[in-house]
Amino acid sequence: MKKKIIFAHLAILGANLIYAVNYGFAKDVMNGGYLPPFTFILFRAIGATFLFWITSLFFYEKILKPDILKFALCGLFGVTANQLMFFSGLELTSTIHASIIMVTSPIIVSLLSIIVLKEKLKPYRAVGILIGLTGAVIIIFNNNSVTEASGLTGDFLIFLNATSFGLYLILVKPLMSKYSPITVVKWVFTFGLIGVIPFGIYDFNKINWEMSNDIILKIGFVILFTTFLCYLFNIYGIKYVSPTVVSTYIYLQPVLASFIAVISGKEQLEIISVFCSLLIFGGVYLVSINTNKIN
Repeated sequence: MKKKIIFAHLAILGANLIYAVNYGFAKDVMNGGYLPPFTFILFRAIGATFLFWITSLFFYEKILKPDILKFALCGLFGVTANQLMFFSGLELTSTIHASIIMVTSPIIVSLLSIIVLKEKLKPYRAVGILIGLTGAVIIIFNNNSVTEASGLTGDFLIFLNATSFGLYLILVKPLMSKYSPITVVKWVFTFGLIGVIPFGIYDFNKINWEMSNDIILKIGFVILFTTFLCYLFNIYGIKYVSPTVVSTYIYLQPVLASFIAVISGKEQLEIISVFCSLLIFGGVYLVSINTNKIN
């Protein structure tokens, strides 16, 4: 079990590294006028659903009828609402504002876990959330690369996205004790795709098909890595650690995004970034203490 928990943390870490890259790639595609948000989401959902169904051929598992509604709700909050609000908000607001608002997810998950899963918020976990949030906020405000103004509507949509994702983590947890990760994410995306189709078709005529190879690769990255692999990583992680721990890893995204910027030559590594990294990892550690698999 200990090895599985370690692998779960590595999977969640990997997902957040991909998410950190995704911010820039997604904005390049949308702000470049190639794909409107809703159509971009439709492409993601179709591509990921197809990949999950292909993968599930090697892990066939039948779901029980009483769980169909639960999968549908997970699809609604984990894919349809989550993706629609995130991409719509990201188009309207700045990356810095989106990052700040997204780190409210662990707080939302903690509150929902107390209500739905009857989790107890122990003092050291509360301290961990506070420390992690502090590190994330400092590094975000220290990032001088983002200068565009944000809109109130975009900020509000990102907050709703964080709430929707937090609720999804809570709803999907009981299903993970009954089914394999592939089965869960396959049906979550199937139901999520159904909800996305009407919105994606509405904006389909706004697609700019004259795309460079760079844009095509970025779209492929978002579909294969951000959608397919990240959902697999997160669904595997939540099987062995609590939803609060999974959501707390979101604090790493601003840190990882900064390191990616350094590697790409866009920014220089600062002492404050190293300091905030230590705060964030410390927060994740405190929140993850004694959070083994929850039945």
